[in-house]
Amino acid sequence: MAETKKIAVIAGDGIGPEVVAEAIKVMKKTEELFGLSFEFEHGLFGGIAIDEKGTPLPQETLDICKNADAVLLGAVGGPKWDNNSKELRPETGLLGIRKALGLFSNIRPANVFDCLREASTLKPEVLEGTDLIVVRELTGGIYFGEKFRRDGEHGQEAVDTCVYNVAEVERIVRQAFEIAQKRRKHLTSVDKANVLETSRLWREVVNRLAPEYPDVELEHVLVDNCAMQLLRRPSSFDVIVTENMFGDILSDEAAMLTGSIGMLSSASLGEGSFGLYEPVHGSAPDIAGQGISNPIATILSVALMYRLTFGYEEAAQAIEDAVAKVLNDGHRTGDIAVDKSKAVGTTAMGDLIVAALQA
Repeated sequence: MAETKKIAVIAGDGIGPEVVAEAIKVMKKTEELFGLSFEFEHGLFGGIAIDEKGTPLPQETLDICKNADAVLLGAVGGPKWDNNSKELRPETGLLGIRKALGLFSNIRPANVFDCLREASTLKPEVLEGTDLIVVRELTGGIYFGEKFRRDGEHGQEAVDTCVYNVAEVERIVRQAFEIAQKRRKHLTSVDKANVLETSRLWREVVNRLAPEYPDVELEHVLVDNCAMQLLRRPSSFDVIVTENMFGDILSDEAAMLTGSIGMLSSASLGEGSFGLYEPVHGSAPDIAGQGISNPIATILSVALMYRLTFGYEEAAQAIEDAVAKVLNDGHRTGDIAVDKSKAVGTTAMGDLIVAALQA
């Protein structure tokens, strides 16, 4: 039996509790099959925490996360809280938890399942073989720089400052190199070094670190060209590393290659092995409680957790293979079903993946 790992479970709002329940079901099956051991502790977060505790990120939830080996998060937010003040918005809790846990990178895989290629807006032959990861820096750049307005010659001006230091670039780039080493050993660093000084610093740091990873092939691509190449030749990318705003845009573009945001997992990582794992999709309050949401993104987030935080490669691969088998057998939730009348529900999809794991 493996050492018991503590998992902070934050189901959140909307469909969050439904998809998280299926992910835990899969984790419990892997305990049985692979001799793993998990201890789950649940905490309130987001809109439900605002309603019950008066804050999107209660201290007791943060303490649970800090004492855990990894965090499994569902989804937060909804129109119920859209008109709240900034301090009482669920999304403020997301920024707060990232800062409090020291999470500085966001990992977004985009893997196109062959049987779902028709769901994408791109031609199937363009998508063939697409399996990439976007590594986005989370704590620096223009989102966190100084912001102000001033009077100018032609009226009021707005200023957003983009700042990066060497240490911030080093830690995210090292992480990306290490991820590339465990994959196909190709790293694409994305910047705008022909225009931006922060990008020139970024490229200098990447080039200085590259000799430490001689087994990884490095290429530099300007962000506008990368956006184009993601649509033209997505299968040529392995790991993409970039700064905060570029990563925000490119990871969403890469997400749409798969045809459904309900299929996409993500990880937010800090120093060491600790990570927060969540589906890319939102809380979808319009379908919450109906049992029709797609749990696959959350289940694939568990596979990411196993791989990146715990090093449980065999179990991670087994989860991904089980998801692929269920999809190849023709099972679909409503968001990815061509014939909606034949779609399976959330619980049924979880059961099918557990059965495929057992097989």
